[in-house]
Amino acid sequence: MKNKNDKTEWDRRGFLTCMAWVGTGAVWTMTGGILKGMPIEQAARGAAARSTAEAGGLRFVQISDSHIGFNKDANPDVTATLRAAIAKIHALPQAPSFVLHTGDLTHLSKPEEFDTLQQELTGLGAPVFYVPGEHDVLNDNGKSYLERYGKDTKGAGWYSFNQAGVHFIGLVNVVDLKAGGMGSLGAEQLEWLEADVKRLKSSTPIVVFAHIPLWSVYPEWGWGTDDSARALSYLKRFGSVSVLNGHIHQVMQKVEGNVTFHTAMSTAFPQPAPGAAPSPGPMKVEADRLKKMLGLASIAYHDVHHPIAVTDLPLDNGVASAGADGRQIVVDHSSFSPAAATVPVRP
Repeated sequence: MKNKNDKTEWDRRGFLTCMAWVGTGAVWTMTGGILKGMPIEQAARGAAARSTAEAGGLRFVQISDSHIGFNKDANPDVTATLRAAIAKIHALPQAPSFVLHTGDLTHLSKPEEFDTLQQELTGLGAPVFYVPGEHDVLNDNGKSYLERYGKDTKGAGWYSFNQAGVHFIGLVNVVDLKAGGMGSLGAEQLEWLEADVKRLKSSTPIVVFAHIPLWSVYPEWGWGTDDSARALSYLKRFGSVSVLNGHIHQVMQKVEGNVTFHTAMSTAFPQPAPGAAPSPGPMKVEADRLKKMLGLASIAYHDVHHPIAVTDLPLDNGVASAGADGRQIVVDHSSFSPAAATVPVRP
């Protein structure tokens, strides 16, 4: 992009494309750097769903922002909605190999909140890999988090592991928040990252997961990471890089070269769209809409020659009015002007 305004417009288009299917879930595929998506109901009738639900390959799930301990009007029972997310995972056509939790496990870093989360996630029956959110390091600079989840990690909790030929990297960008709440990785972690990926072949698929987005979603609200450009510079030579984040409690996606960025819904409460409110924070919605705006992401990866599919699964897919041809178009958690528009649907 030639200037800041061009980049902002590009980001907004990506936001609107992703948010249009939040109410029903979406299957996303990437081929040759071009992102394509369809409502999950449509995908379920076609080959895309068959390839992700039946074919072999690595499958894992991302959950985020459980905020155990939160009990305000936006969601007075976050444990119940976490349980609904776990039930959604159990209902998947094929059990995931593991689960990634991208931070804000708790709301106030209290021992009893960590205990509750651990008790609930035991029911998954699958390994869980964690990175902390800023709400998990409110006390003692994250010592309690590290005692529970930091075994065999470096520094404030960063680490990497390999699974089915894919290299996973868990980063921590919530310990030294910058002015305005922007995330920060820090020199020590960046040096570790550079060394960690240097030994890998360029054909190795990379999945990076961290709490705060590694791209500038909305810096005015601290929705970005101050030194992410340096981190991403180490990943440019790889042909397939996926970056999974939480923090903003809504689905947004962006493609930049060979890197796909994806943020997940929360299991606790929604937040407003960027700039749609005076500030970020828990957003109260009608009771019948809450579970449509909470959820998780299911990721399928086959090999480097096949697209990565990210399916966003709201806790309640809801019911939408069908168009004249019987197909559903759902827009939830967004406002548009004009309020009504005619949208052609391709088969």
